[in-house]
Amino acid sequence: MRTLSKEQAERAGKHLVMVARLIDTDPEAAYLHAQAAVRRAGRVDVAHEAAGLAAYRSGRYAEALRELRTVRRLNGSPEHLPVIADAERGLGRPERAIVVGNDPEAGLLSEESQVELAMVISGARLDLGEPEAAVAVLDSAVVRAATGLLAARVAQARATALTAVGRVAEADSELSRFTQEELDAAAGEVEEEDEFVVFDLLDEADEDDVLDEADEADEEDARREESGPEAPDAPADEDDGNRDDGRPEAPEGRADEEDLTR
Repeated sequence: MRTLSKEQAERAGKHLVMVARLIDTDPEAAYLHAQAAVRRAGRVDVAHEAAGLAAYRSGRYAEALRELRTVRRLNGSPEHLPVIADAERGLGRPERAIVVGNDPEAGLLSEESQVELAMVISGARLDLGEPEAAVAVLDSAVVRAATGLLAARVAQARATALTAVGRVAEADSELSRFTQEELDAAAGEVEEEDEFVVFDLLDEADEDDVLDEADEADEEDARREESGPEAPDAPADEDDGNRDDGRPEAPEGRADEEDLTR
C-alpha cells in the first residue's frame, strides 16, 4: 500500500477491512468491497488477493482464478494453490485441479494448506470417478496429523471417499471420533446465536454505492470543504421569541455570550 498516495491507501484499506469482516458472513458484500479496493489499488497484491478470495467465496470461480493468479505473479507465493485448485473444480475441471495439486511449489505450503490441497485433490479424484485414488490422497502423514476443526473436515472427506469405494464401516469409524457439534462446525452448519435481517431498499444497480461507505464519507467531506466554513449564526433578536432555525431560544441574558463564543 506504500506505493499509493495517502488518500488512496486509506480508502483502499477501509475496503479491505470490510472484506475481512464480511467474507465469512456476507460474501456478496465482501466481493463489492474487494472490487472497490482493486479500483484504487490495482497494482497491490493484497487488493487482488482480497478480490480473488471474495470472488471464490461468492461462487465467481473464473474471476477468482484470474485474481489469484495475478497475486502469484505479483508476489511469487504458492499459498493460494488450494483455492485455485478448488476453483478449477468449481468450473467443472477436476483434471486441472489435479495439475494444480502437482505444482512443484506445493511442498512449500504450510502443513494446514497442504491438508486443504489434499482434500481438494481427493474431491477432484471423486469427480473423475477414481474413489481409490481419492482415499489414497488423504492417507499421507501430513493429512493424518491434522488437529482440531481441520481434523474433523479431513474425517468427513475421508468418509466420503471411503463410502464411494464401499468401505462404509471405515467411513463410520472416521466420523465416530467427533461429536455431532464438531462435524456440524466442520461442515459450516453452526447456527448463529443472533439472527440479523438486512432489508435492501435500493435497486441492485445502487448496491455498490450502498456498500462503498468509505467513498461516501470522503465525498461528504469534499462537499463540506467546497462549501467553505459554516457561517456563524445570526445574533439573537431580543424581540423575536420564535427562531427560524428550529433551535430553542437561548436563555435570557445568554444569547450575546453564546454568539461571542462562536
